[in-house]
Amino acid sequence: MEKKRWFTWKITALIFIAAIFLTTGMAGFSAVPAAADDATDSKQLVEKAKLTFDSFVTAKGNDAFRSLLKKARGVFIAPQILKGAFIFGASGGSGVLLTWDEKTGDWVGPAFYTIGSASFGLQIGGEASEVILLAMTDRDVTALLASSVKLGADVGVAMGPVGAGTSAATANLSADILSFAHSKGLFAGISLDGAVVEVRDGLNAGFYGKRVSPADILVRRDVTNPQADSLINAVSAAAGK
Repeated sequence: MEKKRWFTWKITALIFIAAIFLTTGMAGFSAVPAAADDATDSKQLVEKAKLTFDSFVTAKGNDAFRSLLKKARGVFIAPQILKGAFIFGASGGSGVLLTWDEKTGDWVGPAFYTIGSASFGLQIGGEASEVILLAMTDRDVTALLASSVKLGADVGVAMGPVGAGTSAATANLSADILSFAHSKGLFAGISLDGAVVEVRDGLNAGFYGKRVSPADILVRRDVTNPQADSLINAVSAAAGK
């Protein structure tokens, strides 16, 4: 009887040790691919953001956007916001934020985020859009540095004006985050009231090689990555600062 108990205890102990080994071992194996994926995904997101930004800047009749860009303190670029709905609606995607450093006279970034929202109603359909947000004041930029911010609640958001000959009207706009979209070949203002912008820690770490916050990237400027130079140069040239 005593031998049987000892044998049972031994088997249980071995199973427990094996379970710990498999759990920690799998975690070790999965950590490297996850980090590698974040590094690749962040680089690709920056490249796509550059293409999206260029399309907004060069589009015919996008005078208002180009005019407001020159006054902006921050630029958030989401190359693809996917929207799908069947009774419940949801939209979301990833984006990058660059900010204007008045002290040094240059653009800084990017920091990585997600943006998304959910709704309920009788709806069906799907859509993909490129979205750019212009943060027009330092207060708006500061709000975006938080780990999570709800547009329309934590910080004001308004649809940006579009079209040729509208640049004169932009001077009367209230200082908010202005939203623009490119979907189905058309450029337009887009309502993002209620959308939540959250930091993507994994992409930030993947791009800069260590865990960093948006403040580390955009305010303290503790890290840089030359793979962002093309995007930064494009924003700098278009903003004319």
